[in-house]
Amino acid sequence: MNIDVNQNVDVTVVGAGPVGLVLAAELALAGATVQVLERRAEPDEAMKAQSINMPTAEALDRRGLLPAAEKVQREILERMGSFARMVGDRTPGEGRRAPDSRFTGHFAGMILDADLVDWSDPDFAAHTAAAGARMVPQRELEALLAEHVARLGVPVRRGVEVTALEDTGDGVLVGTTAGPVRTGWLLGCDGGHSAVRRLAGIDFPGTDPELTGYQAVVDIADPEKLANGWVWSPEGVYRCGPQPGRVATMEFDGPPADLPHARLRSRGGTSMAPVTLQELQTSLRRVSGTDVTLTALRATPTRWTDNTRQAAAYRSGRVLLAGDAAHVHPPFGGQGLNLGVGDAMNLGWKLGAVIAGWASEGLLDTYDAERRPLGVWVLDWTRAQIGVLRGDAKSAALREVVADLLSTRAGTTYAVKKISGVTQRVDLPGDHPLVGRFVPDLWLRGGSRLVDHGHGGGFLLLDRTPDGAFARLAAGWAGRVSSVTDDHATPTGVLVRPDGVVVWACDTADATGIATVTGLEAALLRWAGAPSASPEHEPVG
Repeated sequence: MNIDVNQNVDVTVVGAGPVGLVLAAELALAGATVQVLERRAEPDEAMKAQSINMPTAEALDRRGLLPAAEKVQREILERMGSFARMVGDRTPGEGRRAPDSRFTGHFAGMILDADLVDWSDPDFAAHTAAAGARMVPQRELEALLAEHVARLGVPVRRGVEVTALEDTGDGVLVGTTAGPVRTGWLLGCDGGHSAVRRLAGIDFPGTDPELTGYQAVVDIADPEKLANGWVWSPEGVYRCGPQPGRVATMEFDGPPADLPHARLRSRGGTSMAPVTLQELQTSLRRVSGTDVTLTALRATPTRWTDNTRQAAAYRSGRVLLAGDAAHVHPPFGGQGLNLGVGDAMNLGWKLGAVIAGWASEGLLDTYDAERRPLGVWVLDWTRAQIGVLRGDAKSAALREVVADLLSTRAGTTYAVKKISGVTQRVDLPGDHPLVGRFVPDLWLRGGSRLVDHGHGGGFLLLDRTPDGAFARLAAGWAGRVSSVTDDHATPTGVLVRPDGVVVWACDTADATGIATVTGLEAALLRWAGAPSASPEHEPVG
């Protein structure tokens, strides 16, 4: 088959999963020429993450994809029926959305009681506008993003596998099954088995697997033999529901015997061998202690382990990693999908800035520095759940202690805040509490929000000064910074990076003071580069 692959582009992204598609879209919005190469001939139909966290939902929102994501959630909830109460609706006349106050999740199989959560907590209250887009499964998310990159004119070349690479210092020579490619930058978003990571010689240290897990949607001849929810047994753990026919099992007897240990290590947490109906039924019978009979597979099942690793470096010259290529871990809570999308949002605008010429390559150093700590947390968060899930007596005792903590208002609120991602932050200098956090729901006159003005990418500056002092200063960065003016309120000014991270904010009543303006100018120079010679532009009001 003759596959049309661009032979010379700014960026080649390897992997057409959600991470690769988000990254390609961000680069295209930044003006780079980009193509995506995917070894699979068709989209992956395997059952993976069933929801996204708030930073991922807000990333979609910032690019104008919230209505499409909300549509997916409505369709999912219609199919689930009993979960429909989890959706918030717009409050008439105010342009605001009620919190999605019933979406919680679980920790190590212990369902977090929504009635125990303090939904008035400021961290929850600051992030509600995208609440109607949290229940978006990975397969539907990938389809949504594929349409997004298509609208941006990004080609996705399927059936193309990377076989070699050479970093020449000023670009990367890539060998592929469709012929050689010359690219300025090569981005590995090709999963835990990443060929890009392996060919770049980047180490992948971590901890070896101890369990085998399965996930699938099936037809069950005798569903009454299985209990709903999570159930522990001497042989492992299984889950049935909440959707009809959805089952999962975990057996703590090591990785799959039919796959060499070295292969599992190189391929990350999910193995590549197809899962059969018989294999799934055998595991479910063994763990549940029943003779339950499965009659058909309704979704492509997955097999996974608790292989947990993080790349020694997210960058090697002109080769960078994102998503599972940079970190693998057990799939609890879909944290890997969300972590990867966060990587893509962080890296996309930074590499785009370097390619556009208004930022030095030094900006790319902040990618590893900012994303690695969150990766470490996710790996440890999932490792902790493995420790609690085990079937031995010590883990069972620990599970009782954790369950007791999660039966409290403070404990459940803490866990849900962590899972939802509303407390995520980047370690940045600055005294304002918003600095380093993802921009909250900042509502403006007329019912719009600050992020509604940034669908095309770039920086956003909120100016609530009486005379537009902040917007006048930012005019020197026309084309990179969009200024949005509003009536006076707190915060008085906010500067937001393209990935949604607040890098400067102030509440000062005298917002035209020298110190305040100097702080904004320093943030603009640090993150948006030197001012251009472009003429001043009118602020968005």
